[in-house]
Amino acid sequence: MRLLVVNTGSSSLKLRVLADGDELLAQADHEWPGGDPFPAGALTGLPAVDAVAHRVVHGGEAFRAATWIDAEVRSRLEQLTSLAPLHQPRALAGIDGTAAALPGIRAAACFDTAFHATLPAAAAVYALPAQWRERWTLRRFGFHGLSHAYASRRAAELLDRPYDDLRIVSCHLGAGASLAAVAGGRSVDTTMGFTPLEGLVMATRAGSVDPGLLLWLLQQGHLDVDALADGLEHGSGLAGLSGTADMRELLGRDDPAARLALDVFVHRLRGSIGAMAAALDGLDALVFTGGIGEHAPAVRTATAAGLGFLGVRLDAERNAAARADADIGAAGARAASLVVSAREDREIARQVRALA
Repeated sequence: MRLLVVNTGSSSLKLRVLADGDELLAQADHEWPGGDPFPAGALTGLPAVDAVAHRVVHGGEAFRAATWIDAEVRSRLEQLTSLAPLHQPRALAGIDGTAAALPGIRAAACFDTAFHATLPAAAAVYALPAQWRERWTLRRFGFHGLSHAYASRRAAELLDRPYDDLRIVSCHLGAGASLAAVAGGRSVDTTMGFTPLEGLVMATRAGSVDPGLLLWLLQQGHLDVDALADGLEHGSGLAGLSGTADMRELLGRDDPAARLALDVFVHRLRGSIGAMAAALDGLDALVFTGGIGEHAPAVRTATAAGLGFLGVRLDAERNAAARADADIGAAGARAASLVVSAREDREIARQVRALA
């Protein structure tokens, strides 16, 4: 089965054509500014495919595994837009655009939330009034599931150990950032929640903030809802602390704001890794993936420096040289440490082939 994997971002469109065995036959990346229609001719030059596979951020409670898309499925995905207003419309536009360009080719949806459908109630349920939770389906969904699923599975392959026997903390660190605690191949805890705002400090997102602080800003009239939402999504995180959302720029600076941003980022990251390890009752492997996870050895070094109590120790030379799918742990360390290239396309392909 030749698959076209469609990954729609807030300003980009990434296309990958994979053959059996995950051989990459073709790829194309396009700029796709928000609000613009699906790029005309985006599929031009790509080889013929048997099916299309779409990354969809939110599957809600209804979609807990990959599914073929029909009119009913598409309608239900559109109904979830309020839960992911930045991402869901883009995925729907990608579904419609490729369907128009490739009539008669079946398409599937694969969900970032689905990997976390296995969260136990203790990890998924918010301590909110039962009436609220039941009426509006208020729970922790988690995100980046396709990345966490691939990174944790690939880590087991690199370690040549059974996936089902490992306790893994997967760190997806990019513009968006989250952790997953993976036990026996299942997500048992994660840092993102009802929305992708919860959890770690990110490029422009605040991560977890005292809800009382946000209520105070609203109640005192300092901000309205729209200004608060914009600030939390686009003006917080590394950008809010330092003036830049680019980790590469931060690492090249030596000023108080840059140092503060890095310290806050790493402090929250270390603490959350510890929490994930507690959910696993220990740690066998720590995995870094995503743009920062793969390309910022200094961040990996700073993070691991506070995790010796979990058995994490890095080899300085291997960490500095690592680029993709590499073991960066020190000899004799109780827990393995790895860098894994983010390949959501491979996880998407695996899930769709399981449907066929």
